[in-house]
Amino acid sequence: MERSKPMTRTRYAFIKANWHAEIVDQALAGFCELIPESEVDVFDVPGAFEMPLLARDLARTGRYAAVAAAAFVVDGGIYRHDFVAQAVVDGLMRAGMDSDVPVLSVSLTPHQYQETAHHTAIFKAHFVEKGREAAKAALMIGKTREGLSAAA
Repeated sequence: MERSKPMTRTRYAFIKANWHAEIVDQALAGFCELIPESEVDVFDVPGAFEMPLLARDLARTGRYAAVAAAAFVVDGGIYRHDFVAQAVVDGLMRAGMDSDVPVLSVSLTPHQYQETAHHTAIFKAHFVEKGREAAKAALMIGKTREGLSAAA
């Protein structure tokens, strides 16, 4: 039985959590420096915890070459942010494995964050770079998988 080649997809999904949007939105800006904005569908969710389910659902549509998800999970003193961050990253990994579509995390959990102009500026710049890294990963994984299909 001959395997059919997977269809090359040129669209990308980008999920962003609304908590700390002024920082998280910078990941999308960095992502779109490498992948044209016209090829990116953007989805907002309330917080990081909602990202894995939507990532899985988007990946399963078959429309996207990759799904990226961005969030900034900080210690607000109310809940254990480290548990939330771990659950989100585990869920995103599972979404990719279950859907066979790359699901990339731009979900960061700093050891220390204070809502000051200085910290906000540092993390805004960091999220731009992390967005670029997610775009590079999406493109590289796509190219590698395309090569694997061609060799099969």
